[in-house]
Amino acid sequence: MMKYCGREFTDAELAGIRQLLAEDPMMTRWALSRLVCETLGWRKPDGGLKDMSCRVALLRMQDDGLVLLPPPRRKNGNGKRHVHRTQQADPQPPLSTPVDEFVDLRLELVADKRDSLLWNEYIDRYHYLGYQPLPGAQLRYFAHAEGRILALLGFGAAAWKTAPRDTFIGWTREKRASRLHLVVNNARFLVLPWVTSKNLASKLLGLAARRLPADWHLRYGYRPVILETFIEKQRFSGTCYKAANWLCLGDTQGRGKLDSDRLHALPIKSVWVYPLSHRFRASLTG
Repeated sequence: MMKYCGREFTDAELAGIRQLLAEDPMMTRWALSRLVCETLGWRKPDGGLKDMSCRVALLRMQDDGLVLLPPPRRKNGNGKRHVHRTQQADPQPPLSTPVDEFVDLRLELVADKRDSLLWNEYIDRYHYLGYQPLPGAQLRYFAHAEGRILALLGFGAAAWKTAPRDTFIGWTREKRASRLHLVVNNARFLVLPWVTSKNLASKLLGLAARRLPADWHLRYGYRPVILETFIEKQRFSGTCYKAANWLCLGDTQGRGKLDSDRLHALPIKSVWVYPLSHRFRASLTG
């Protein structure tokens, strides 16, 4: 029995995945992840396939020598997904308008492929972590004002386990496994480097916390009850999250977001949460 991305895989299931690969060794990784999800019944609470989590799990299986995946169809020289650069995401003139003077500050969902490619490009060019696909259920936003894009936010699947958060919630392992989808991770937050409006970041976090539950329900059929994020301590202090009334719960142990079995040397991060409901604990533990 091996565990990846929060799911335990039996020896028979691993053998079945190897059989799928043997039957069609040139199957794309995208097609394989969906076929594995369908075969194993690995689905999200809304019934959709957990294909993004499955892709991560398959990569971990390959790292452990359990499967041999077909080569990726698209990659650049360093193995990362290539993000096409356009003039639309080029640096813009400085903007320092006080946040209270914006009359049309708003969040807009990434709604189509064009939006998605532009969001990816901004993140790849200006976020210190670069672009990587968000796993599982997700929502991405642009922050607009005065006809310009000021910032970008991305929300996706929560970490499988992290001691400060799990202690704060007080749930059992079984409850965590069945209700983790009610926790959403603020995986990316980028105020564009030429935007220096004071208090903009905390203002946007507040807007996102108020808007996300309804947007999530519209897309996935349920409402998250708490947000989480992880802040690399050597780089950031979390000032904007504190100003937006997020709670700092403690530090990670330097393990990966989906790492449940092995130690990986990663930067220590502070763990922050923001309850979206006064009854979040009852929803997660009851």
